[in-house]
Amino acid sequence: QVQLVESGGGSVQAGGSLRLSCAASVNIFSIDAVGWYRQAPGKERELVAGISRGGRTTYADSVKGRFTISRDNAKNLVYLQMNSLKLEDTAVYYCNRATMDFRPFSSWGQGTQVTVSS
Repeated sequence: QVQLVESGGGSVQAGGSLRLSCAASVNIFSIDAVGWYRQAPGKERELVAGISRGGRTTYADSVKGRFTISRDNAKNLVYLQMNSLKLEDTAVYYCNRATMDFRPFSSWGQGTQVTVSS
């Protein structure tokens, strides 16, 4: 069973940076795509960024130019570098296996909390 575990969340002031990590229990190349998703209080979970096996990436409009998704194949890790953080980036962030159009299809993990303060 493939497992993805998130880490790296924390509290940061607006304008700051964080890097989230998603550790896969299998060779990352065996996964079609991995997405980072987030859920803020009272809101639906949304796709933040995704990366396919071939390296194709996608980003939510709200994070374009600020967030970067990348992959370390040797370590079976997927990163989400978050710069210029805003208050509205506060959420629980999850990574998940995804289809080629970045729809999640595995069970959700615990996620990692990101809190941005002024």
